[in-house]
Amino acid sequence: MKKLVERAELLMEALPYIQLFKNKTIVVKYGGSAMGDDDTVESILLDITLLKYVGMHPIIVHGGGAAVNEMLGKLNVASRFYKGLRITDDDTIDVAAMVLIGQVNTNLVAMLNKVGAMAIGLSGLSAKLIEAEKIAPLDGVDLGHVGKITKINVKLLESMMKLDYIPVIAPIGIGPDGEKYNINADTAAGEVAAALKAEKIVFMTDVDGIQTNPKEPKTLLNRFSASQGYELIDKGVVAGGMLPKLQACIRAVESGVDRAHIINGNIAHSLLLEVFTDTGIGTMVTK
Repeated sequence: MKKLVERAELLMEALPYIQLFKNKTIVVKYGGSAMGDDDTVESILLDITLLKYVGMHPIIVHGGGAAVNEMLGKLNVASRFYKGLRITDDDTIDVAAMVLIGQVNTNLVAMLNKVGAMAIGLSGLSAKLIEAEKIAPLDGVDLGHVGKITKINVKLLESMMKLDYIPVIAPIGIGPDGEKYNINADTAAGEVAAALKAEKIVFMTDVDGIQTNPKEPKTLLNRFSASQGYELIDKGVVAGGMLPKLQACIRAVESGVDRAHIINGNIAHSLLLEVFTDTGIGTMVTK
């Protein structure tokens, strides 16, 4: 009986958040280091499905760099990076599009539909969902088909949500002449959230959040503002793979998103813990 009462209390703790976020948009960036085995993936997708069933409008933007690297290796195409960005030549963009759209996206959609959602797979190529242009060379290094987002097709996403679909977006953008561009998934998620003025954006990774010392869990920063985020970047506290996540958080909250979160997707039901509990987990960025 005690356990049953505890479960009831947890549901009551969630009630005000269900009321607060009803009919609100929540963007979830999922992929990369947070993508574990099928059981872990299914657990996260169940969380997202629950958000939909209690009246929220989740949107997933996914990565899949590890799967792209694996396929490039099988095809004997070298993976090259500069300052954390993939140098994307003609062969690489074709492989990236094939894997992200044809493999990762379809797998996530299939698993979501399996657990009771109504998911629909999209990419930036779908009705020009993500329009992009080629980014300028970095330090004289031409990154090839790496894009900078210029526009998000908000009407398409709003239409999908009105029909009760969960959009699942692969971050391949389209250029003015129909060319494909590789887009950083964190950046794409931030731009989608900013364009929709989402209530929340949640980045799911394999660490607990932003720490001032990555080797010391006790240095986790639970909450800070966008201006403090700029200071962390300027001081070099945040770098590497966490940098685009924090930049996307700042971009989102400065564009009208209420809160941005970075959480550990390998913790069971981490998304529900963040959305439905008083304390939450991970790092939260506010304007």
